[in-house]
Amino acid sequence: MHRFRLRQFTRFVDRFGLSGKKILEPGCGRGEYLEIINQAGARGYGLEYSLHAVQDCRQRGLHVRQGFLDRADTVLDEAPFDAFMILNVFEHHPEPGTLLQAIGRNITDNGIGLVEVPNFEMILEQRLFSEFTADHLCYFTRDTLRTAVELNGFSVVDTRTIWNDYILSMTVKPRQPIDAEGFHRSWKNLCCAMDRFIASLSSDRVAVWGAGHQALALISLLDLSDKIRYVVDSAPFKQNRFTPATHVPIVSPTRLDEDPVEGLIIMVAGFNDEVAGIVTREYPHIKRICLVRENRLEIMDREHPV
Repeated sequence: MHRFRLRQFTRFVDRFGLSGKKILEPGCGRGEYLEIINQAGARGYGLEYSLHAVQDCRQRGLHVRQGFLDRADTVLDEAPFDAFMILNVFEHHPEPGTLLQAIGRNITDNGIGLVEVPNFEMILEQRLFSEFTADHLCYFTRDTLRTAVELNGFSVVDTRTIWNDYILSMTVKPRQPIDAEGFHRSWKNLCCAMDRFIASLSSDRVAVWGAGHQALALISLLDLSDKIRYVVDSAPFKQNRFTPATHVPIVSPTRLDEDPVEGLIIMVAGFNDEVAGIVTREYPHIKRICLVRENRLEIMDREHPV
């Protein structure tokens, strides 16, 4: 096994440029694999709960601290690490998802990891009932290990079986977080544009046309509930009700004649132009009209409608 692991770890170090870099091994035990990580050219850092095992590792010159990753927000003093190896520890952890989340807090953005567990597909195929032991809290197939990894902040680089198919070995890397800043900028810009449109009116008589899910969300997100008199929608089943959360009355288009408004905000997505045409023909008394197109506000020219 020593020769096998040395070849494996050396290939791992060479493949991902980890020579001289820091590799974290949580649950390192007495440091057998840490020694091989060091022999492969990287710098091994171990984390182990057993104080006796930690003392034994330190006596042999290994860099090991006592600890257990049971909190997702744990940050180790030696972090960030360039890589990590979870070597037949994942299946013993009471909360493997928390372990991965904690590791994600302690490695670099372009870090790499190796997660290895007993291959449950082989155990099933060979009917190895002796593999069901009390300290194995979880068992993983390729699919379930991938799911566990992806649900906790990583993506899969590759998966293979090793050691006569007994071990499922998965190389993973941190999944880059989605940049949500664009959503905030779009929301802020639309809020400002909507405020300018409403401020340009000489009265507070404003209505919205559209009670679809996007319009209902926008009324709330743009804080329009106390700025509009009612919401118009041509669907009878929506009329004589109220918008969820914002509690604005939803009415028939006939309300535009019965209770006129100065400004109208059209929010019907793909039907914007159709509704704008209806408003232009049938409600000439409405002085100013705007349309919400995706994340922007378009002011309609009454003389040259869209």
